[in-house]
Amino acid sequence: MAVPSGRHFLQIPGPTNVPDRVLHAIARPVIDHRGPEFADLGAAALGALKSVVRTRADLVIYPASGTGAWEAALVNTLSPGDRVLMFETGHFSTLWARMARSLGLEPEVVPGDWRSGADPAALEERLSRDTGHAIAAVAVVHNETSTGVTSRIPEIRAAMDRAGHPALLLVDTISSLGSVEYEHDAWGVDVTVGCSQKGLMLPPGLSFNAIGAKALEASAAGGMPRSYWDWAPMLEAGESGYFPYTPPTNLLYGLVEAVGMLHEEGLERVFARHRRHAEATRAAVRAWGLEVLCRVPEEYSPVLTAVLMPEDKGADAFRAAVLERFDMSLGAGLGRLSDRVFRIGHLGDLNDLTLLGALGGIEAGLRLAGVPHEPGGADAAARVLADAPPR
Repeated sequence: MAVPSGRHFLQIPGPTNVPDRVLHAIARPVIDHRGPEFADLGAAALGALKSVVRTRADLVIYPASGTGAWEAALVNTLSPGDRVLMFETGHFSTLWARMARSLGLEPEVVPGDWRSGADPAALEERLSRDTGHAIAAVAVVHNETSTGVTSRIPEIRAAMDRAGHPALLLVDTISSLGSVEYEHDAWGVDVTVGCSQKGLMLPPGLSFNAIGAKALEASAAGGMPRSYWDWAPMLEAGESGYFPYTPPTNLLYGLVEAVGMLHEEGLERVFARHRRHAEATRAAVRAWGLEVLCRVPEEYSPVLTAVLMPEDKGADAFRAAVLERFDMSLGAGLGRLSDRVFRIGHLGDLNDLTLLGALGGIEAGLRLAGVPHEPGGADAAARVLADAPPR
């Protein structure tokens, strides 16, 4: 591809665009991670994350991808042979179940169609039958990045409560935190899993666990052999703002700045902006005559939209054409959805005009790649955005 003019459109559902303010914060000089200045930074980073996770519980930050936070959640709370109830909502839920199995756990996977979220009724029925409480934990991906489906965590918690089951609730917020309403404390979550490169608008490299009291008790009583992922030394050092090893200092600067930006806009406004952009994107998809992968309107993702391609057209060839001609990256189909869908990320540092530019590029790409469609998708999105201005 010739050297393009203008900016690259990164419209994948993460990593997302990093705002200039965050890039400038990350560019600060490195400081002594054993000195008093770092203690202030560490405390500020932990406090910032707690304000987005909406928790007063303990929280630990790892230099890792979200996969590391998955593992930390499992090895600190569960023991080999423990049964974990997991929902097949897409590619990433499948990977989390695969990890659980590789760690010696027994994942019991509720099959899914990859077009809907975790089913609270099915959960309640299964837990009600588990009178011996063999199921030690329920693990749910809040926003499935491969499908554009958001599971209803408050309803999951309510189903567990109705069943009177003591299982831990572990929730993956990797692609939802900072973009979708989430309440660790109010929703009764025991462990929240998250990372930096989605709604928090940072580069990859930070992951974390928010740890409720029940999960902390489980960790103290048992768990698996662990070292790097052990919560105990992280929590002990974190009490004074430090890490038990060399921390990712510059990413922590960026984290404090990014969360500051979210609060300047106001979290409720951030969530409303994401819902509005998602609605505009779905309007465009329907105007093109294509199909949104998610089947359940209550579970439409505010952060991405997965679009089904016509049967005789490959999504990868279309994505390649859009990248080559218009310098825009769209998300690939993953797992069983490989070459069947493309994913439009509309999260993080995004405004109306950027979204309209992306949708215009997709419409031009559909024409360029010979994908059957109706014109007018970008116009449909523009009407949604014009008729429902930001509040």
